[in-house]
Amino acid sequence: MSTAKTLSLTIDGTPCTCESGEYLYDVAKRNGILIPVLCRSDAFEDHRACCRVCIVEVEIKGRRKVVTACVYPVEQECAVYTNSEKIVEERAIVLALLAKRAPESAEIVAMARYYKAPELDRLVELDGGRCILCGRCVQACESLGTGAISTINRGTEKEVSTPYHNPSLACVGCLSCANVCPTGAIPFIQAPSTRSIWGRDFEVLSCERCGAPMGTREEIAYAAKKAGMETPVICDACRKHEIADSMMGTYRLV
Repeated sequence: MSTAKTLSLTIDGTPCTCESGEYLYDVAKRNGILIPVLCRSDAFEDHRACCRVCIVEVEIKGRRKVVTACVYPVEQECAVYTNSEKIVEERAIVLALLAKRAPESAEIVAMARYYKAPELDRLVELDGGRCILCGRCVQACESLGTGAISTINRGTEKEVSTPYHNPSLACVGCLSCANVCPTGAIPFIQAPSTRSIWGRDFEVLSCERCGAPMGTREEIAYAAKKAGMETPVICDACRKHEIADSMMGTYRLV
């Protein structure tokens, strides 16, 4: 049973309750209040607060401060403003900077337009830019235990890549990195029997029973090894059917 203290707060005037320590973004989301965010994914427990798009104002005892909602734990009663004049202005600047870094990302361009981000003509756009260095792709790769990609270099040269930009033998071609990327910054080529990503070509295996694609040979072997089982030759759906058929056969015999 949870022993966390229950707190009351308002978000844009809407009364809400939460447990002490709960992240403000989660409280807002649970109450149907939109706070834009790019770097956060519900697939991960560890949130890194890289994009700063989810900034809001929190007022406690008459004093206001700007916080990052996705990692701000609510620890006392407060009033939250997600679209105050200050937040609207600062969020627009954040998106304007991201639009300069990722001008080729349709998602970033659309968000910048929606939140009326200024043009910032004095800044130069990054050629071919789509990556906003949110870290979600690296986090996905780390969570699998492969570590095929990471952030490299520093300052304006910082980027996500494989070691020395060479094809990584640790990569299993699972597409986890591309699937969690919020800006479409990780290119890949998918064909019925092959997949290409991070400079490597992978063979895609199909289920021997129904023919559905199951994943790359390396991806399937890696997952099986982690689970301590033999490499499967049929998909999960067919395996469940086989188990069900076996149980039905046993039932008929009995």
